[in-house]
Amino acid sequence: MTGWEHRFIVEQRVARLATVDARGQPAVVPIVYAFDGTTLFTPLDAKPKRVAITQLQRVRNIHANPTVAVVIDTYNEDWQQLVWVHVRGQARITTSGDGYAAGIALLCAKYSQYGRMPLAGCPVIIIEPTRVHSWRASDAGLPPRNISTAELGASQQA
Repeated sequence: MTGWEHRFIVEQRVARLATVDARGQPAVVPIVYAFDGTTLFTPLDAKPKRVAITQLQRVRNIHANPTVAVVIDTYNEDWQQLVWVHVRGQARITTSGDGYAAGIALLCAKYSQYGRMPLAGCPVIIIEPTRVHSWRASDAGLPPRNISTAELGASQQA
């Protein structure tokens, strides 16, 4: 992952999470998220929902197929400012264990709203990236970057 990709992911406020159900039908929802440099965290928080958390389409889909995609992008009327980062990975939903407390802390630090809507005990979707693909208009003429998990790990150590 390049430095600009890392900064971009950390700085953005919203993304889109794509999941697929057991029949291969896709679903996409906007999410808030935090990134620790290697892992994405998105909460299943207390914002109003039409169904119970366990019945949310993204939850059912992740249980059926943990492979997900996240698109983090920014739009600007000046198309020379367009940027996107596409993260593919494996998702799991947890309320404890590895990464849970760190994810909650990162989310609370990023979004002041969680001071009024505590996340303690809320499930968190933890996404371990397997591939990152990106593009930005300022690199016009260059093909989109497409890196593997091995390259992700190596770039984090550099």
